[in-house]
Amino acid sequence: MSSHSVARAAAPLAEILRGDTVESVHLGHVAVVDAAGHVLYAAGDPHAEVYTRSTLKPFQALPFARAGGPGQMGFSAAQVALLCASHSGEPMHVAGAGGILQRCGCTEADLLCGTHEPYFYEATGAFPPPPPYSPLAHNCSGKHSGMLACCVMHGWPTRDYVLPGHPLQQAIRGAVAGACGVDAGSMPEGIDGCSAPNYALPLAALARGYARLGSARADAGDADEAALGRLADAMRAHPEMVSGERRDDLALAVAGRGDWLPKAGAEGVQALAIRSRGLGVAVKVLDGNKRSIPTIIVAILDQLGLIGPEQRMALGTFGRQPLRNLRGTVTGHTRAAFALQPPGV
Repeated sequence: MSSHSVARAAAPLAEILRGDTVESVHLGHVAVVDAAGHVLYAAGDPHAEVYTRSTLKPFQALPFARAGGPGQMGFSAAQVALLCASHSGEPMHVAGAGGILQRCGCTEADLLCGTHEPYFYEATGAFPPPPPYSPLAHNCSGKHSGMLACCVMHGWPTRDYVLPGHPLQQAIRGAVAGACGVDAGSMPEGIDGCSAPNYALPLAALARGYARLGSARADAGDADEAALGRLADAMRAHPEMVSGERRDDLALAVAGRGDWLPKAGAEGVQALAIRSRGLGVAVKVLDGNKRSIPTIIVAILDQLGLIGPEQRMALGTFGRQPLRNLRGTVTGHTRAAFALQPPGV
C-alpha cells in the first residue's frame, strides 16, 4: 500500500470555511456497499486500500462471540458492547472492562494496550488529572479484556496475546477476512495504537463487513451471522459503552434510533451500518483529520434519504459543525463537498 495508491482518485469530501470563504479541503474516499459486496454508491475510490483501525473491533470480537464466550462467562450486554468499543474511560467503562477481566481471572496488569489520557476529558472540556492513567481507561481496554477472555476460554497463553503469530490473532485474521469477504493472506498487517495487529482492507470490503454486521440476526442458523448479530444487538442497546458522553458515535447512534450503527477509527476512518437498508458505509479522510467526519456522515445519510425531521432535529448542527476560536467565537463551519454516485459514473 503506497501513498500514491490511496491518494489516487481521491475526491473532495468536506470543506472548511472561515467566514464564507473556503480555507481548507479534506480529500478522501467513500464506499456504500450491500452485504453481498456490491458497491452501490461511491465518492473517490471505493476500493482504496486503507488501515481499518478501530472500525475493526466488532470483527476482532467475532471469534470470542462465535465460540459463545460472552454467554459462558456471564457478560452483560453492556460488557459485550464494550468488546467493540473505543470508549471514553468514564467510570462505567472502567468498571465494565474490570468486570470482564475479573470474570476471566485476569487483572489490569495483563492488559497490553498501554495507557493514555481518557477521551472523556477532551470530549467534555474537563481538565484531566495528571498521569499515570489506568490501562482500564484506555479506549481499547474492552477489546483487550475480551481478547484475554478469549484466550482463557480456549486455553491459549495470555502472555503476548497481541503478537501476530498468537492463536488468538490468527483466529481474528480469519474472522476479519470472512466477515469482509477478502482473502486472509492478502491483508496487509500493521500494529495499531493499542499494540494489537490491525489490517488494511479495500474500503468497500470494510463497508461490506458493516453491511453484514448491521443486518445480522442473533437467531440465525449460521454461527458467524448469529455472533455478529449478538455483537450488533449489544452495540445498539448500549451505544454509550461503544463511545461515550458527547462523542460523535453516540450522537449518531441515538439519532438513528437503532437503525444506524456507527464506529469510528483513528486517522480519519469511519464505518456505519444501516440496518433498514442492509447497507454498510466506510469513509477514509486522507489527511487523517477527524473534524469533518460528522459532516461527511450526515451528508451520506442525507443523500441516501435516511434523515427525516426527527433525525434532523436530533442531529442539530452535527452535519454543519460550527468552528470556534479560543474565545468561543464562531469563525466558520464545515460543509460537505461531494455527491454520491453509482460506480463508474
